Amino acid sequence: MPWVVGIDEAGYGPNLGPLVQAAVGLRLPDDDVAGWETLKPWVRRCHEKDDGRILVDDSKKVYAGANGVAKLDDGIRRALGFPDGNSELKDFTPIQRHRLMEPTEFNAIVDATGTKAAVVTGGVSALLLSILADLPDTEPVQAICDKLGGRNFYGPFLQDAFPNGWVVAERESPVESRYRILNLDRDVTVVFRPKADGDSVCVALASMVCKYLREVCMKQFNDFWQTHVPGLAPTAGYPVDAKRFYDSIRPAMAKLGIEPDRVWRKK
Repeated sequence: MPWVVGIDEAGYGPNLGPLVQAAVGLRLPDDDVAGWETLKPWVRRCHEKDDGRILVDDSKKVYAGANGVAKLDDGIRRALGFPDGNSELKDFTPIQRHRLMEPTEFNAIVDATGTKAAVVTGGVSALLLSILADLPDTEPVQAICDKLGGRNFYGPFLQDAFPNGWVVAERESPVESRYRILNLDRDVTVVFRPKADGDSVCVALASMVCKYLREVCMKQFNDFWQTHVPGLAPTAGYPVDAKRFYDSIRPAMAKLGIEPDRVWRKK
């Protein structure tokens, strides 16, 4: 069974709060790299009956409705707890990595490269390299990632991430961009698809980790500023409302000696 690594992010669009990226790896059968059929006895999706199985799906669907953070928390804890004493799950022990980037680092990368895209592509490279280092040598790996900003071409940034490898583009289209990285000590395939977080157990889990961590950080962010600006309505950090929130906290930032780069993301 190959290792399947799902990579996703939350918080790329907002002006406030962190960008969170995560990678989750599972060993899955060659004929079910999506993982849904293999894990069906233990995992359910949002449209399925709540029968005690673990809820794993696109984080936006899991988060929707009441108790969104609690549902994310429960699904992550149970899914990343495989095998949890269950001998049937011994082959499905996950490996998980995450990367949380605050505005100061985000802005520094934007200043250095002139582009916001470098933030997320650099994160994908770092996560992929770190999780590959943790996997057993020579075992094949397929990494699946949501399309980054809708682009179709990823060869150059993958070549930068694997300077000792040879990146071969097998397909580059709106439907899927697929690459093989040759000359490594294992077979590595990297796939970018739109809405990958609904197509793959691993990407869905990575998406849930990202959404959960960002929501927890934003709760702490809002709590902090509400203690310094009484009556301040909370924000999710997205454009328009982020400007309202930022304008409201700027006098408190000045009193506390907090520089704009520590709070406001430039792009």
